[in-house]
Amino acid sequence: FSFFLFLIYSFIYLFIYLFIYLFILIKTHSLFALRFIRPDPRSRVTDPVGDIVSFMHSFEEKYGRAHPVFYQGTYSQALSDAKRELRFLLVYLHGDDHQDSDEFCRNALCAPEVISLINSRMLFWACSTNKPEGYRVSQALRENTYPFLAMIMLKDRRMTVVGRLEGLIQPDDLINQLTFIMDANQTYLVSERLEREERNQTQVLRQQQDEAYLASLRADQEKERKKREERERKRRKEEEVQQQKLAEERRRQNLQEEKERKLECLPPEPSPDDPDSVKIIFKLPNDSRVERRFHFSQSLTVIHDFLFSLKESPEKFQIEANFPRRVLPCVPSEEWPNPPTLQEAGLSHTEVLFVQDLTDE
Repeated sequence: FSFFLFLIYSFIYLFIYLFIYLFILIKTHSLFALRFIRPDPRSRVTDPVGDIVSFMHSFEEKYGRAHPVFYQGTYSQALSDAKRELRFLLVYLHGDDHQDSDEFCRNALCAPEVISLINSRMLFWACSTNKPEGYRVSQALRENTYPFLAMIMLKDRRMTVVGRLEGLIQPDDLINQLTFIMDANQTYLVSERLEREERNQTQVLRQQQDEAYLASLRADQEKERKKREERERKRRKEEEVQQQKLAEERRRQNLQEEKERKLECLPPEPSPDDPDSVKIIFKLPNDSRVERRFHFSQSLTVIHDFLFSLKESPEKFQIEANFPRRVLPCVPSEEWPNPPTLQEAGLSHTEVLFVQDLTDE
């Protein structure tokens, strides 16, 4: 009979256990299916900074303004700043519905000595897990209970959780554990600072070397540019001198050809016994004298052409008479479009005329 009762009770307990297991299984699958159909609204982070600011305001309304300085930015920004500044980052995830959250915030987190430690030695980021940003961080850190604190720092070139504090903790214990975590990992930050300083010095040295190289390169380029400019200037000067020489040679050649042409076109010199002839003695600028006979009826232009054809005559000149002193209009001008004849110019049978050099005027 006892054995029979044992079997009956065993079947009853087994039935109860199976019922509870099926109930839990059905409920779990239902929640999973419901979550699959309708995802948790906290999983959609649309305004992470707004989540932080909202939590700060609600925290101060409930616990006052005496608290560690909250990092006013997203979790990613806090990680980035802690990495850049080589500082510890203390993350606090606030469970609004947990029975220990209120006591921890009032007695531990807002204790003056805790505030002093956090503000002086680390960055402090906090958010409620009821906010999308806090929920996202919660999924990443996977806390088990509240209050939850995580100490994060740069270790082995990546941001790493080096300490986790879960559950209610008193201010003195909180200070001791945070100090222990920082002291135990301080060498990593010191090492990273040294490596970063070495990298910075190497980068500065490389930058200085690059700047020195660029300065030397620019100086060489400037020297080369000046050499090119000097060579170009000399080349242009040589070309200019050469062109001037060629132009001078062409001018002299043209001048000589013009002298020869004028000489060929001169009328024959009258004989000394020609009563209508004029004997003219020319005094040249080089103090030499030249004389020739011309006919009274010939234009003064003939006199000019004769002097022009002489090698001793300057390229540009004018002919002056002494009595009375005047310049003879031997070349056509506005006043004398057709130069007068020797007789019209008032020359006598024998004249002395002076040739004035106008080349430099």
